[in-house]
Amino acid sequence: MLSVQKQTLYPNEILIIDGSDNKETESLLLNNKFDNLSYYLVSQELRGLTKQRNFGISQLNSNCEIVCYLDDDTVLESNYFQEIIKSFQENANVAGVGGVAINDFRWKKQKENVSYDPKKYYLFEGYYYKEGIRNVVRNYLGLASHLGSGKMPDYSHGRTSGFPLTGKTYEVDLLIGMSMAFRKTVLDTIKFSRFFEGYGLYEDADFSLRALKFGKMVINTNARLSHFHAESGRPNQYKYGKMVVRNGWYVWRIKNPSPTLKDQFKWNAITLLLTVIRFTNVLTEKNKKAAFTEAVGRTIGWWSLLLLKKPHLNEQY
Repeated sequence: MLSVQKQTLYPNEILIIDGSDNKETESLLLNNKFDNLSYYLVSQELRGLTKQRNFGISQLNSNCEIVCYLDDDTVLESNYFQEIIKSFQENANVAGVGGVAINDFRWKKQKENVSYDPKKYYLFEGYYYKEGIRNVVRNYLGLASHLGSGKMPDYSHGRTSGFPLTGKTYEVDLLIGMSMAFRKTVLDTIKFSRFFEGYGLYEDADFSLRALKFGKMVINTNARLSHFHAESGRPNQYKYGKMVVRNGWYVWRIKNPSPTLKDQFKWNAITLLLTVIRFTNVLTEKNKKAAFTEAVGRTIGWWSLLLLKKPHLNEQY
């Protein structure tokens, strides 16, 4: 929050939608002056990322044109808002813009006379990204995404490597909740889906996909921030694993409501493969209990889709 004070382009309006059950945020705001700020401490029935996002929409000034969403565990570079607005100004067809987290950055410059195994490294515009085990296995099995980062193939399970810091802007399907901005005309028409009320895993992906009908989604690699992944508020690993599968299925069907048999096979094959890999993490990770319980949650989530009720795709505002 303090990094907002240092912006080269300061917001005309700042809304803090506080869902915490303590006074830490309020104390921070009392001890630091922020111009154009409105603070809302919401009650229990309005807590949760999805509800708080939608509550914030209802409080927006009618004259605003661009709405930026930021997680409370992010720190912005000083020109962040300037770069976000620049992307909207340069292209009237852009409906949503996201930034890049630089503190968890794995891209490196390619070296001359070095051969990079395409099954182990993703190469892009003179940079390389070392693949994790899940993508290496998918590459060998022919299950890897054929699209670039941030694009969702018809069988979902897209590439999540992000982009190197080239200074360019790239078109995507998905923006990430830590850093996303939309034209207000989008928010005047659609809201964040009620399906994701609670923890809200993948609610940003769902909203991005539905926002595509208003224009392009892009990532501006000059809009930079650090994201510190606060663990507070996250569900236990079993519930998280179950959400990964069920919420993942929901988002997949938002993008592709009538998948072919090939798309269905690939979605299920990758889902089961990632579950198996999570089980093997019991042998490779220090927190064996977390790996095991998440893997069990993924397993139950998959069986629930097969044998029980699937999510309804019309559970949206």
